[in-house]
Amino acid sequence: MRRELVGLLALALAAAGCGGRAERAAPERAGPAAAGAGPYRVLLFTRTTGFRHASIPAAVAAVERLGTGHGFVAEHTEDPARFDDAGLARYRVVVFLNTTGDVLDGAQQAAFERWVTAGGGFVGVHSAADTEYGWAWYGTLLGARFARHPAVQPATIRVVDRDHPATAGLPARWRRTDEWYDFRANPRGRVHVLATVDEASYAGGGMGADHPIAWCQRVGEGRSLYTAGGHTVESWAEPRFLAHVAGAVGWAAGSAGGDCAPSA
Repeated sequence: MRRELVGLLALALAAAGCGGRAERAAPERAGPAAAGAGPYRVLLFTRTTGFRHASIPAAVAAVERLGTGHGFVAEHTEDPARFDDAGLARYRVVVFLNTTGDVLDGAQQAAFERWVTAGGGFVGVHSAADTEYGWAWYGTLLGARFARHPAVQPATIRVVDRDHPATAGLPARWRRTDEWYDFRANPRGRVHVLATVDEASYAGGGMGADHPIAWCQRVGEGRSLYTAGGHTVESWAEPRFLAHVAGAVGWAAGSAGGDCAPSA
């Protein structure tokens, strides 16, 4: 009996890979969470040091609900300490959801840059473009920065890429109400434009006939998508707008393909 117990113990140690020696742990990879069979994690970041949108609670709740039907789990934070190599490695996508002002310090910015360029997915929503004006790399990640806006009002969106996951299923001309941003520069030529807004359909636009409001691009090995919608509380109950956001998150996670060659 004693010999049988010794033999079983030896087999258990071998199966565990111990072999009588302590096994050295593999170093943690500084990059996005690897794709797996289960739901992936999405970090919703809503820190503001400038204007704060009243729609943030509705937006967070809506994206958390979207995760149930779209294969992800959304975790909400306003804590910039999440932005280090170990913290970011848990996520496939980070969403800057109506952030404003300076939200990360230098070390946190550097960790976020490493994470995106190693393959992480970024989605910027609305006032993500009114964030971190002094961080040059973030401006590249966004594609364009906020300049001004007129009053909230209805306008007509022209969906120019109806195959991309973020805009698939949307009508070619989509009428909705939001706060329509002008940008400091037109991003066309650097990004793949998904949708524009028709300035003839509302008052106060300042970019002219070509006014992109949603676009995507590759940044290193990572993916970046920005959409200008989402100012109003009502936006976060619109089925079409929610489908747009869900498609954006799925594309940024690498779960679906989509053209992101720069638009001429």
